[in-house]
Amino acid sequence: MSMLTQQRREEILRILNENGAVTVTELTAVLDASESTIRRDLIAMDQKGLLNKVHGGATAADHQFLHYELAFDEKINEHVEEKRRIAAYAAGQIQDSDFVYLDAGTTTFLMIDFITAKNAEFMTNGLAHATELAKRGFTAYMVGGALKASTEAVVGLAAAQNLEKFNFSKAFMGANGIDLRRGYSTPDPDEAFLKSKAIEQAFVSYVVADSSKFGKVSTVTFSPLDSSAIITDALPEKIYGEHTVVKIVS
Repeated sequence: MSMLTQQRREEILRILNENGAVTVTELTAVLDASESTIRRDLIAMDQKGLLNKVHGGATAADHQFLHYELAFDEKINEHVEEKRRIAAYAAGQIQDSDFVYLDAGTTTFLMIDFITAKNAEFMTNGLAHATELAKRGFTAYMVGGALKASTEAVVGLAAAQNLEKFNFSKAFMGANGIDLRRGYSTPDPDEAFLKSKAIEQAFVSYVVADSSKFGKVSTVTFSPLDSSAIITDALPEKIYGEHTVVKIVS
């Protein structure tokens, strides 16, 4: 390996250590190298376990990049016991006086089983969530917008604009990835836009996520780590607790 190649690859690692992920386009600009050269570097470094090569770029070796999202009925069967413990604790944070934003997602859906604050009111972008809340006698409002069939969630610009007039006392959000540098992320840009707006409109927000979500990065960051408290079943790295409030539910 030539010195130039070695220096270039050392710089790629430095960038990944700082940012967690990088695109081929970003590397070609920073390193003044062709796309084909950068792609060869990433392939060689991925084979050595120095990074994770993903479509269009790379992530740090301790990160897992998520390209896609499972359907709602698939996700509901994953990490069920952990999700129920998280959901029970999160539901206990809801008081009668609250106007709550409940994000579409499986853990937030499970929260409905444990809500005892009968006078709390809810807004949600989850079709299943709104239906279940109404069945249980809660006042529930649906966000207007485009319906995403796979996750049964209303998403998009129109939905985000609809939230601008509302002020929530609490928001409970799902996330596909939780990462120190990349914050909370999700695969869908339209869904990310709505999540970001909901957090902005809430007095306090919580991300409810089982421990499998830590160290993962998805396509779009919707909020930085310190924007929300985290309710989870375990904390893989204590350093997360230095960046935001973390409640571990055992």
